[in-house]
Amino acid sequence: MASHEFVIADVFTKRALSGNQLAVFPDARGLSDADMLALTREFDFSETTFVLPPDDPAHTCRVRIFNPAEEMVFAGHPTVGTAAVLAASGRASSGRLVFEEGIGPVPVEVSGSFARFTVTAPYESPEERPDVPAVAAALSLRPEEVVDCWFGGYGNRFCYVRLPDRATVDRVVVDAAARHAALAGAWSDDLYVFTGEGRLYARCFLTTPSIPEDPATGSAVTGLVMALANGGDLTVTVEQGVAMGRPSLIEAAAHAASGGVSIGGHTVVVGQGTITL
Repeated sequence: MASHEFVIADVFTKRALSGNQLAVFPDARGLSDADMLALTREFDFSETTFVLPPDDPAHTCRVRIFNPAEEMVFAGHPTVGTAAVLAASGRASSGRLVFEEGIGPVPVEVSGSFARFTVTAPYESPEERPDVPAVAAALSLRPEEVVDCWFGGYGNRFCYVRLPDRATVDRVVVDAAARHAALAGAWSDDLYVFTGEGRLYARCFLTTPSIPEDPATGSAVTGLVMALANGGDLTVTVEQGVAMGRPSLIEAAAHAASGGVSIGGHTVVVGQGTITL
């Protein structure tokens, strides 16, 4: 039997017991794929990360990201949180890190508790458009309350829904049967609803059974900022998780010159321990 160290962190927040929870295994050598998925289910957070030596010695490490259902090619809060945890523990220096993730190398800048990653791969958006009345029904809203609605994403796919104001976002209640009718078989059935301009207010409703609502979704914000910037410069902050009692703050920027998007936020380490398998 072997012991494996883990760290628990709250990401996209400066305050413990808010933001998005993350478990990090800073040295995942010796763990099988099945072990990683089982450990992710044991913690039952949105995601858990497993840090391994890099394939390319020029990179910092390989980071595998799992949710309770499967491995993911990319996710935002695990990238930010893992960087901050590695820097806080002395396993990586503050400054520029490069993570090998399923989507490819992801550069991350770390300074204290703050980490920011930058990605440049193309934004995905299909020609398919959601059916607005059906999506409104899935959110327990009237069709006229939906300002705009589209599919898009970076790494992970979402159905983005712009609503008129914060009160409408807070009134959203997902009707599972209506969502299935609206989005089963569609490009994505994960819903990211938001309102605002420079400061956005958002909620994210996933189809992962144990995570019906996510308190901070960096990959969704990545795709959203790519869409809203439309090739230009854009800087926004995103409040998420407020309705869940886990307020999060995500800083995001699109850079026209490089075609990249940066996503950043603070991380608080709240616990650590070992698991013996």
